[in-house]
Amino acid sequence: MRVLRHLFAPSARKHFPADALARIAQAIHDAESRHAGEICFAVESALPPNAVFAGVDARTRAQDAFARLRVWDTEANNGVLLYLLLADHRLEIVADRGFAGRVDAAQWRGVCEAMEPLLRAGRAEHAVIEGVARLSALVAAHFPQVPGRPDVDELPDAPHVL
Repeated sequence: MRVLRHLFAPSARKHFPADALARIAQAIHDAESRHAGEICFAVESALPPNAVFAGVDARTRAQDAFARLRVWDTEANNGVLLYLLLADHRLEIVADRGFAGRVDAAQWRGVCEAMEPLLRAGRAEHAVIEGVARLSALVAAHFPQVPGRPDVDELPDAPHVL
């Protein structure tokens, strides 16, 4: 039953201790040095009971996180959120409107599919770092670094534990 999974979900800190979060932040920082886009990672252990009873799904929650974390707030509309809801074992990618018509749902889904075996194997940190690398390749294909134009880090690289 979904409500029980959310009530008894272990803390995200179990899967992502401080040192793992620091390595993920560094991976995001390094990835963003190769393109002009912005990548954010957010993880949530579980939804509050009222959200579970209301039928809120991971996609809806990811879209909410995208807005709350202001991932949309980039000059070129090229922010991407990688969201993980541990209790539902769900990964979601929410991309800003700058990617519309450039990256299709199957390409975003491919990033998630590459991460899933690592998550199942209990290698959460490695899964996220792999996801960041794959997202970075997609972002770089459409928003490459422009020679002579300094890259401004518009969003924090630190992961968000919601």
